[in-house]
Amino acid sequence: MSIIEDLKLQYRIGGIANKMIYWNVGIFLISIPLFYQFKLGVFDYPNWLAVSSEPTVVLTRPWTLLTYAFFHYGFLHLFFNMMVLNFTSRLFLTFFTQKQYLGLYILSAIFAGLVYVLSFYLLGKSSMMVGASAAVMALLVATTTYQPLMELRLLLIGNVKLWHITAVLLILDLLQIQIDNTGGHIAHLSGAFFGYIYIKLLQNGTDLSRIVSSVIEFFGSLFSTKKATTFKRVHVNSKKPIEKRNSKIVTKDKTQQQIDEILDKISKSGYDSLTTEEKEFLFRTGK
Repeated sequence: MSIIEDLKLQYRIGGIANKMIYWNVGIFLISIPLFYQFKLGVFDYPNWLAVSSEPTVVLTRPWTLLTYAFFHYGFLHLFFNMMVLNFTSRLFLTFFTQKQYLGLYILSAIFAGLVYVLSFYLLGKSSMMVGASAAVMALLVATTTYQPLMELRLLLIGNVKLWHITAVLLILDLLQIQIDNTGGHIAHLSGAFFGYIYIKLLQNGTDLSRIVSSVIEFFGSLFSTKKATTFKRVHVNSKKPIEKRNSKIVTKDKTQQQIDEILDKISKSGYDSLTTEEKEFLFRTGK
């Protein structure tokens, strides 16, 4: 199997986390010939893609509160964001669903963008921002809020608790907020705060990711080519079952977990290391 085919397979069956990384990397590659200033050695994103700190600009281009979270200022910016995104995604999807992942990514990016605009307006500064860092921090803090005592093994360090890692990253953001990249650190902390609120609301029965799901379904229905089904009269039981209004936290299904394990094996040892049963399982799932 060629590298291209392997990448296509991982995108098709790799789940929302893989797709999010593919989108970030793909958009970065496309942005190089379009927005990279080779003479200056920097990216120059227009204010209809990057989020501006000017409220009047954001009001006329509200979509930038989301688009900025898929663009990056350079290879290292992209690399570190995607490395941490891959790490946090695996943790988050251990406990939550792909719809909750997508909802948190989108909503935290929008929230962090709004806080960035408001903060710079109050500080009297003018700038533009891109990067997925806010959404990455939201995923990390959300998982930490739900399972703070989860133990992780780090190279050269050994076992550490998840909240230790998160605390170090948040402290670094706080210490550097007035030194360099003020807007970026404000976005990081805003995303972290949203991740915390998201989990607390979810534990109390309010799943904010349903907002994103509803919007996607609405626009999907507008562009759907399927004809409406004819009305059928059916008998309805007048006694409605009692619904439990407990926490709406949902664990991911076993099929996706098995796919994740197989993809991990591919990334470590290659496709040829899979057993016949695992290859057949991927083939069936890919259909």
